[in-house]
Amino acid sequence: MCGIVGYIGARNATPIILGGLKKLEYRGYDSAGIAVLENDKIELRREAGKLSRLTDAVQKSPLSGQIGIGHTRWATHGAPSQQNAHPHLGCTERVVVVHNGIVENFLELRDELSKNGAEFKSETDTETIVHLVEHYLATGLNLVEAAQATFEQIRGANVIVLMSADEPDKIVTARIGNAGGVVVGFGEGEMFAASDIPAILEHTRRVIFLESGQMGVVTQDGAEITTVEGKPVEVQARTIAWDPVSAEKGEFRHFMEKEIHEQVRSLTDTLAGRVDFDEGRIRLPQLNLTSEIAQKIEKIYIVACGTAAYAGMVGKYLIESVARIPVEVDIGSEFRYRDPIVNENTVVLAISQSGETADTLAAMEEGRSKGAILWSIVNAIGSQAMRISDGVIPMQTGPEIGVASTKAFTAPLVDLYLLAVLLADLRGTLDAAKRRQMVADLRLVPDLVGQVLERESDIEKVAHALKDIKGCLYLGRGINMPIAYEGALKLKEISYVHAEGYPAGEMKHGPIALIDEEMPVICLAPRDPWHEKMISQIQQAKARNSPVIAVATDGDEVIADMADHVLWIPPTPWMLSPVITVIPLQVLAYHIASLRGLDVDQPRNLAKSVTVE
Repeated sequence: MCGIVGYIGARNATPIILGGLKKLEYRGYDSAGIAVLENDKIELRREAGKLSRLTDAVQKSPLSGQIGIGHTRWATHGAPSQQNAHPHLGCTERVVVVHNGIVENFLELRDELSKNGAEFKSETDTETIVHLVEHYLATGLNLVEAAQATFEQIRGANVIVLMSADEPDKIVTARIGNAGGVVVGFGEGEMFAASDIPAILEHTRRVIFLESGQMGVVTQDGAEITTVEGKPVEVQARTIAWDPVSAEKGEFRHFMEKEIHEQVRSLTDTLAGRVDFDEGRIRLPQLNLTSEIAQKIEKIYIVACGTAAYAGMVGKYLIESVARIPVEVDIGSEFRYRDPIVNENTVVLAISQSGETADTLAAMEEGRSKGAILWSIVNAIGSQAMRISDGVIPMQTGPEIGVASTKAFTAPLVDLYLLAVLLADLRGTLDAAKRRQMVADLRLVPDLVGQVLERESDIEKVAHALKDIKGCLYLGRGINMPIAYEGALKLKEISYVHAEGYPAGEMKHGPIALIDEEMPVICLAPRDPWHEKMISQIQQAKARNSPVIAVATDGDEVIADMADHVLWIPPTPWMLSPVITVIPLQVLAYHIASLRGLDVDQPRNLAKSVTVE
């Protein structure tokens, strides 16, 4: 995943592009670069490392022009370096390109282009694109025609943005496959292109999204959208309601900290308009779910990656328990490779913050090819997953900038709860009294999250005690087993501590060999149907001198007497407990990483969304 910004208009492109890249740095921060057309020459500035290094370089050697493109990189082909940073110029230095994705046949193309005289200066697959464009320009084609010929040659999922000094009135962009999004923004006498909305939201809210297989020719006065073969496509611009201020840190040190604290608001928004507390019913109008569809569903596959997959595991408990529909949770990157048994009575439900995760989109395509109903739970409005779905549950969390997901984890937990209740209601598997109680319980959620966040200083004290650990085990059972996985993932992602989540009952089958006085064990032990079993697990850990940190319900004296540290949560209905038990684990991981002096928002080797396979 990489960040891309393009501008054409009457203003100086440089500050607009750099400002947009700053909003997208969460998408990649191995290197960054900018190309601006200045006095009939493409001027290039590129730097390895974070965007601040590029900003410093531009301050020392300014650029000024009215058309330009920029890029912040998450490395795939070629090490992070100035040489491999985008944008990439061709041999004539008259064409320049930025790119997100993988050119799968780049070695074959590189060999052929080299034989024809192309001189490669980087290790990237991206450079093959600009040399191909130059090759076709040399045959007499114009920029658009050369771009189309190039797109026909490359294989794989790719987003491409390019411009030429010889045709300074346009930027050409294309989306081929599921390599991430392309947003084209409409201004007054100026136009924008980017890989995500926050990059251009400061300048315009009127945008269009390219679908896979589409190309945009962007000029100062508008955009012409066609297929990559050149057939015209009618598109409607839409207005985005996000406030640019919501993409800023405000009073918080890090985006992750801000987003943890935004969960009270995001969960309130998640419920708004969907829960009728008076009637005790759930409404999910964008899901397009009817009683007829609900009755015919025989199986649901939840497909997702990483944090979203753990949310899906909680969803499996909820849907099976309440709606009595068999559910399997599949990792997006594995689903299509095992020839899953899917038919028209199967739902493939994708969960993705960005809606652009390549493996999840591929899983959805596999489901579509076998006739499944496609649903999605996504945060990014207008994303590919949302557009190809038969029904959608928007997360309603607003932009999430921190790479380690927080509010985009708790929102789908509630969304899946809503879905379980709605399915059960439509299928008649939930009596009216139980349904009303489950709906009434939702009213508690934002306040319960707020109560946990008010205890942040207590959690921070525990973080001080754990900041130098070298490993950690997380244990959970039942509906909170996935929260053990998620808690471990958060610690790994931002603290670089080796942490593993396990079903607590599995400890005796091998992992217990790891437990000693230097291996802390974090046990999820709220008052739920598995509470007594978790007490047994804590006893086993204490018997081996492990420091035990428990997530427990207020007033649990048994846990208090056994654990070395307790992360307290208020009493919570057990089916909603994952939303609450994960909050102290998010806060704990955040403070451990901060105390270790690490970059919380941009952990090494990670990007916000994985848009390559």
